[in-house]
Amino acid sequence: MKNFKKLEKTSKWIPPKSPYNLIQEELYEDPWKILVACVFCNLTRRFTAEPVLRQFFKAYPTPKKAMNANISKLEEMLKPIGLSSKRAKTLVRMSREYLEKDWKEPIELYGIGKYGNDAWKIFCTQGWKNVQPKDHALSWYHDWLIANCA
Repeated sequence: MKNFKKLEKTSKWIPPKSPYNLIQEELYEDPWKILVACVFCNLTRRFTAEPVLRQFFKAYPTPKKAMNANISKLEEMLKPIGLSSKRAKTLVRMSREYLEKDWKEPIELYGIGKYGNDAWKIFCTQGWKNVQPKDHALSWYHDWLIANCA
């Protein structure tokens, strides 16, 4: 586990609670969980994804446990949110790369695109001012931050 430092937040940034109550606001202390939440919420409504996300975190509370997950069992768990085969493979591979790859930003990890990278910058670093999110919920939160914290 050469990137153990990435298991913890590297900044003292505590994102303030907004009226939007995004799942990322709750998970900000664990960057890996932020990324997992983005995989769950991508192309899925929060109210559908969140119960399955909580079930996932009970079964796989760490990236090490997730990278060793049984793909078939994980696919079964993910069926209610769709794309279960793709998401299962993404979660296992991303978790492995999270621990083992020498990355600087999560966009370098398998399955993490602009949405996940923006969420990580907004909730896990102090770089939120330099982000221009395209995701509607992240945009609401980002605009709220600018209005209330800048």
